[in-house]
Amino acid sequence: MLTIAAATAIIASGATAGEAKSRKSWRSAHAAAPAYGGNFAGKASYYGSESGRRTASGARFNPMGLTAAHRSLPFGTRLKVTHGGRSVVVTVNDRGPFIRGRVLDLSKGAAHAIGLTGRGVGHVVAEVQ
Repeated sequence: MLTIAAATAIIASGATAGEAKSRKSWRSAHAAAPAYGGNFAGKASYYGSESGRRTASGARFNPMGLTAAHRSLPFGTRLKVTHGGRSVVVTVNDRGPFIRGRVLDLSKGAAHAIGLTGRGVGHVVAEVQ
């Protein structure tokens, strides 16, 4: 009965079953958004092989810049990111990370500044500035 109701809702919305499943799984994987003006913590990773490509904000990606990707914070938001006693201030200019359980994707330059490049992933604390 519930399956029929779900299928009817999907058909009525004009989305295919695959699109609806994709949206649902993306939302559940990325549901936790920090409160603006506060702190949040979690796992962060870094990326840097996309040199020269445009970020979601329209800026060219600079792997050695001090930038970050976040799922929902407004572009231009400045974050103080701390890992292992080292901190760096980054600017949000992209969307991501798209891997469950991660809260930030840092540029390679920002990750290097806080010592995150060795392992690739680490626990960080971020404070909205």
